[in-house]
Amino acid sequence: MRLQDKVALITGGANGIGRATALLFAKNGAKLMIADYDEDEGLETVKALHQLGSEAEFIKVNVANLHEVQHMMDATVARFSRIDVLVNNAGITRDGFLAKMDPTQWDQVIAVNLTGVFYCAQAASRVMLAQGYGVILNAASVVGIYGNIGQTNYTATKSGVIGMTKTWAKELGPKGIRVNAVAPGFIMTSMTEKVPEKVLDSMVQKTPLRRLGQPDDVANAYLYLASDDASFINGVVLSVDGGLTF
Repeated sequence: MRLQDKVALITGGANGIGRATALLFAKNGAKLMIADYDEDEGLETVKALHQLGSEAEFIKVNVANLHEVQHMMDATVARFSRIDVLVNNAGITRDGFLAKMDPTQWDQVIAVNLTGVFYCAQAASRVMLAQGYGVILNAASVVGIYGNIGQTNYTATKSGVIGMTKTWAKELGPKGIRVNAVAPGFIMTSMTEKVPEKVLDSMVQKTPLRRLGQPDDVANAYLYLASDDASFINGVVLSVDGGLTF
């Protein structure tokens, strides 16, 4: 049990990578607060966690709203007394080529994927600083390292997350708080389900392991970084991409 009795807050925890991470954390002894904008899926995830014997609750939150984020942190502390691990997983896409991208597409992605990560980390860090311990894990992406056609907004946020991760690792490390990021490659989630099969085949061909990743592949990385096995790992961006290069 690598996270026995640890309290983990997972944003975007209702489905995809967030849900897979929640289930894996539960199997490793964690207590969980599942935060998501999708209440129906969030409650279904909590039901699955309860079936695994985990203490778990759901809270509806828009991470781009500072007041809702603070309420989420307060509710987590009120329920579990502390926050040991924050998984900053919530994210959206609004793809489009630069010349055609509407400002709304830019603003929405920046608000959730970048500002939301900042709000959640800032609020969680205050709890963790009082505890003298904590782990913050951020969802980056390979596109934040290499770029990607049609994803100016998404790439900007993920590059920003990488920069924030390294900055927070330096700021918070001396206080006993580790900060790392995971950079998934092409992972089979609800986002990639909308991608044409021809494009998915191209993604597979670009990946040396010749397959797309599964949510559990990323969840395993989060579990390692959240656990004491990674106690001397700080400021790292761990690529989970099958060796993908652009």
